[in-house]
Parts: sequence; C-alpha cells; structure tokens
Amino acid sequence: MGSATSGLTTAPGSPYFALHTLTWRDFQDLCTAILRHVWGQSVASFADSNDGGRDGVYYGSWDNSLHDEANEAIPTAPFVIQCKHSQSESSTLSLSKLENEFEKVRLLVAQGMCTTYVLMTNARVSGATEGRIRKRLKECGVEHPLILDSQWICDTIASHRTLRTFAPRVYGLGDLSQILDDRACEQAKMLMISAAGQISTFVATDAFRKANTALRNHGFVLLLGEPAVGKSVNALMLAMGAIDEWGCFVVRVRTSRDIVNHWNPHEERQLFLVDDAFGVVRHEDNLTRDWSRDMPAIMAAIDAGAKVILTSRDYIYREARPQLKTYSYPLLEEQQIVIDVANISQSERRQIVYNHLKAGDQPREVLAAMKPYLEGAADVKPFRPEAARRLGLRAFTRNLEVSLRGIELFMAQPGQFLSEVYSQLDTNAQAALTLIYISSSGSLVGPIELDAIGRSLLEQIGSTLAEVNRALTVLDGPFVKQARHSDGRPLWSFKHPTLREGFAAWLARQHHLLVNVLVGMDDNVLLERTDCLAPDEEGRPGTLLRIPAFLYSEVSHRLANMFERWPGGSCWTHDALLYLWRDCSDEMLASFLKVYPQILGRIVTFDSYCEFVPEPRLLARFHRAGLLSKEVREAAIRRMADLAVTVIDPAWVRSECWEWHVLLEDRDRLRLFELVRNSLLPHLEEALEEGWADDVYWRGEEGLTGDFGVDDALHAYSSAFRNIGEFETADRFAKAIDLDRIKAHGAQKFRSEVLRSSDNGTQSSSVFDDIDR
Repeated sequence: MGSATSGLTTAPGSPYFALHTLTWRDFQDLCTAILRHVWGQSVASFADSNDGGRDGVYYGSWDNSLHDEANEAIPTAPFVIQCKHSQSESSTLSLSKLENEFEKVRLLVAQGMCTTYVLMTNARVSGATEGRIRKRLKECGVEHPLILDSQWICDTIASHRTLRTFAPRVYGLGDLSQILDDRACEQAKMLMISAAGQISTFVATDAFRKANTALRNHGFVLLLGEPAVGKSVNALMLAMGAIDEWGCFVVRVRTSRDIVNHWNPHEERQLFLVDDAFGVVRHEDNLTRDWSRDMPAIMAAIDAGAKVILTSRDYIYREARPQLKTYSYPLLEEQQIVIDVANISQSERRQIVYNHLKAGDQPREVLAAMKPYLEGAADVKPFRPEAARRLGLRAFTRNLEVSLRGIELFMAQPGQFLSEVYSQLDTNAQAALTLIYISSSGSLVGPIELDAIGRSLLEQIGSTLAEVNRALTVLDGPFVKQARHSDGRPLWSFKHPTLREGFAAWLARQHHLLVNVLVGMDDNVLLERTDCLAPDEEGRPGTLLRIPAFLYSEVSHRLANMFERWPGGSCWTHDALLYLWRDCSDEMLASFLKVYPQILGRIVTFDSYCEFVPEPRLLARFHRAGLLSKEVREAAIRRMADLAVTVIDPAWVRSECWEWHVLLEDRDRLRLFELVRNSLLPHLEEALEEGWADDVYWRGEEGLTGDFGVDDALHAYSSAFRNIGEFETADRFAKAIDLDRIKAHGAQKFRSEVLRSSDNGTQSSSVFDDIDR
C-alpha cells in the first residue's frame, strides 16, 4: 500500500482528507460505507470487545462478484474487517500495535469466520510493515490478508461519488477541489458556509441514508420532524451529495412559486432546496395554498429530471396536509422520509451528543464531570440534537447542575434553560437579539440603520448602536449566525428557530419593553410572531411573543388599519383573519370588535372552498364568545346555503369543520339538507356536464386538481345523506361522480419514499469514554 505523508503535503495528485479529525465512530462508519457502497458487501458488527469498541470489528461472507476491480479478487468466503483509528495526523501503524489482535484472529480462524482479514486504518503503513503484518496474519491461518492504509482510503473517497454521498462527513475533511469541478466546488463551499460547524458534528443516521436513497430513486424527499431534530442539516448534506454525484445546480428557494419560476426545462441537473416549506414556526396558509396550486408544474419538473428536497416541522405539515389534497397525490401522504427522534437509534443519539461535546468549548474538567451522565442525556425523550449542541457550549450551561438530573432536565426542557440564559445576557446582547426578532425578514442587515422607534427602543433597553454591533460579534456562533446579503452586506439572524422561539418567551415577560417592541414591528412580524391569547391558554406549536391584555387595544387598532387599507381584501387581511380566529383570546376579540365593528359585514360574504377560508371560523369564534348577533349568524347561514347548492361546497357536512357545528343549529342543518335535495340534486348531472364547478374548485395551472375537488364534494354529500338515512339521495350523488374523467386526468404522484429510521443496535461500552481526552 502507498502511504500518506503527514500534514497537507502529499505526492503530486494524491488526494488528502484529514481522517484523523474524525471521531472513531465516524471512521468506522466511513469504513462500513466503503464496504457497502464500493465493494457491495453486507456486514454485521461483533459484540463489544476489550478495546472498548474503538477498533471496530465487522464480519460477513464475501460476495466475490461485487469486489472492487482496483483490488485483487477476494475469495468468496467468511471475512473479518478490522478498523484502526488514530487521532494523530502523523500516526504510523507498527506491528507492535497489533500484537493484541493476532490471538483474536487465531480464534476467528478456528471458528471458520476469517478466511479473509481486512485491516483498514487512517494511519500510515510502510511497505515493510505491511509485509510483516501480512506474514503474521497468514501464520494465524488467514488465507487472504489485506492492509488498507490512509492513502488508500483517501484515494477511494476521491474516486467514488456514491460513497461520499452516504458518508457526507468527508466533505469537511479536505480541499473540495480534489473531488469537484470549479463550479460545483464554489457552490459546495457556499453550502458549507451556510452549515458552518454542522458538517463536523453530522451523524449519518439510518434516516439520512434512506432519504439519500429516496432522492436518488425518486427525485423528491420530504424531511419531517419535531423542532431541532436536524431536518435542515440533513437537507444540506443531501444537497452536498447531489452537487458531487450528479453535478446538480442547487437552488435554495422559499416557496413553490420560486421553483416554478426558476425551473429550467433545458437543465436536467437542478436541485431545489426548500427549508420549512409550509412555515417556519407555524403553518403559513398562503404558502400551502401556493403548493397546492403549483404541484402539477413541480411534478412535471421532477419528471423532467429536477430534484426537490423539502423540510417541515411535523405539526406544521399535519396542518398543511389537508390543503395539499393528498388524495390527488397519494405518495405525498404515504411515502415520505420522516426524521423522527423516536426512530434515531440509541447509538446514533449517543454519537450526536459525543460529536457536539467534542466540537464545543467546554473545558476538559467539565467534560470529565459530565461523562457519567451523557448516556442519560442521549436517552432523554424527545431527543433534540440542537439541545446537544447547546450542552457543548459554555454560553448555555453557566448554571447547569452537572448531575444526571441536571443534564436530563437541560436536554428535556431547553426552553426553561434558554429563558435563564437570555436573562443573564448583558443589555447590549439583549438589545441586539430584540432588533433581530422584530426585523421584518428575521435578519438584521448591516450596517444597522435605525429609525426613531428603533433608537427609542435601544435607549429604553439601555444600549447604543455601537454596543449592539459589538454584541453581535460576541453572540456569533452560540446564538446568531452571519450570512451575506446579495449585495455583500452582513445579515444577522438567530442560529436556530428554537433560539428565536425561546427569545420570544423571554421577551414576553419584559413588559416595560413591549410597547416599543410592538410599535417597532411591521404588520407581517405582528401576524407571524405574536399572539393575543390569555396567559393560561395553550398556543399553537412554535412559541410566539404573547402580548398582554393591556396592549390589546393597540393591537386592535393595528388590525383595523389593515382592513381599512385593503377594503377589497388582500393577503394581509387574509392573514389578519387567521390571526383573529387562531391567535386571539375572547377578550382580544371583544376589544377588536369594539374598535372595528365593520368586520362582521365583511366576513359574512365569505367565498368557497369554505373549509379552507378563515371567515367562517372567525364567525364561530365570535359566536362562541357571545359576540355574534342573531342577524349576523343567519346571514352567514344563508351564504353557506347558497354555496352548498351553487358550487357543491360540502363544508357544512364535514365532521372536521368545527365552525359549522358551532354556527348551525339542528333545524338549520335540516333546512340545508332539504335545500340540497330539492335545488341541487335534480340538476346535478347537467351542471357537471357543463363544467360549472371548474371556476370554483382549484384546478392549478395544468388543470389537474379541480376534478378531484368536485369528486370529493360529491363523496361528502353522498356520505352525509347516507348518515341521515336518505339512501336513494346518497346513491344519486355517488353515481354522479365521473370516474372516467378522473382516470383521464390522472393524479401525478409525488416521487418520494416512506422510510423511517430503524435501530442499528447498541454496544455495551460507552461512546463517551474518551470525551474528556
């Protein structure tokens, strides 16, 4: 074997990767990835040995038809793989370092398990040493010894793209120009900058490997999971692999409309990466509506060779899914990559904790004190990798009780610890984070320019612009991240969405600041990042800044101004309606109705599709709070009756449309059944043939989704009449469904895959044994 020289100096043309910077578990994962994706072999791990598991040992039966052509044929027989890792860059493997292994080899040979013995190491191996090792192994009964040193591994990494995509840690180990062309190299470097610090701690879980396979086979993957489980970094590592293996041009976009606008049908190698596709910390209705509309065009792009990676918090996707019409795209519902913390194996969780502590800034004595409790930290449910990152940083652990109870609480209740951490920051840091929080884009653009309101807020906090700029430098890394605007200006934002959520919880208790904070927010920030619920009410997932009751009047006037600015309605008024019904207490609704009573006249003229428009839900909220007059309620029912007949809107019979269970009394519902039976049913077939519903049900640009909306509405009516015993009427609705029409249009399927993490097993020794070394 040719050996690698120390440092960055290698033979001309020889690739170099800093394998010594890997953890021992990362190195083992790299070796097994070589076995699977270069040699096509399946292996199993031996139970733990006396070396604490750091020299991984794997066994299997070699399939000679799949060996790498660059190596001589390995017999089709039992084999054992031994991994030897060193954290020293200049380490050289000597015969003496293997003395303890030879007796084990003899036992394996005697058991018929070791016809071939493969030693893989990141150390250098001289030609003479390789010969001596091979001789000793043959003396132990090994028929085919193979010694693979650091340079062989580096060469293999450089020459096998598929290997790199399944072992993405290698992208952070050397000069990317060794493996990528200039364009791909520059693009990969930009992705690495956006993921600074994440590549070195990344653990390729079973979920990641399956997501990689799904993207490879189907061109699409949807990564779901709870907050802080690693969706975004998994997406970035998938994108890195796509740049490498397929030469993809990665386009990071925010919305489905961006994909449609940027897709080039003449460029087959585009990959679109959409983080938080349906909302960052809560569901954003307008984003989901766009996805529903744009889905046919996006599926056409995937069929033409484009690739798409989406991420979403699981609770946001659950709220978005009904609007995505998953009955039209069944694979969107059935085949998805789910990064579920419950399915990350124990060994993977422990490796994540280990990597973050190794990469952090905790002193050695603190790591030594933590060591006995780190397995408990990895077993906390729900497990959040972001909490592990914070455990490795002194900025978040100043008051941490280093005990099993203290560390488990830190991992399980990160919000409580965050609140304490924010309270302990100096006023300049608090001021900087406040400015980031209230900024419209979620990022603070440098050089910072403040209006009178911003200057007043800083003065109230007790800071200055100069001090804020200095504080941002200190906050960089643990709390905030710096990116670059398209014009080169710096952009400061929270490092992770959960840090922003934790700051919102802290800020809500700073009542002396809230007036100026509220004034400093634009309408978009107000609607997206606050709520006006009562102190004891549980808000929607994704912590928001809770506005206290003494500011309800201020918020009411802000909302009223939105409606007055847009008398014909707009996206702003739509979002304001959502805010009122989802994020406001009864007391806040009463305050708003006092300020803007005209709202009632606006919301009784709602449009179809009623199950997705916010007006009926707000009417139901007003009614339940005792704020809706009889006349307004009856006007709303008349509007629903009209839509029930003229556009087959079935919202009033759907069990999930709670608003109509609130608004309708039994006699109202009976009258609606009678109206549909007498006014719609006699003309149903004629109406469908004329296609009058096409203008109502969303059809999308390719005209695919509308027919499924009509089909679904007819099913709803058929089921509703059957439930009240009117079987003849139910059958007439069922027969009206034009199945041939549905088949003609078809439903383009989301190219994705249902894959869940599976436990890879554990070993008896602790991964944390050398955490303090």
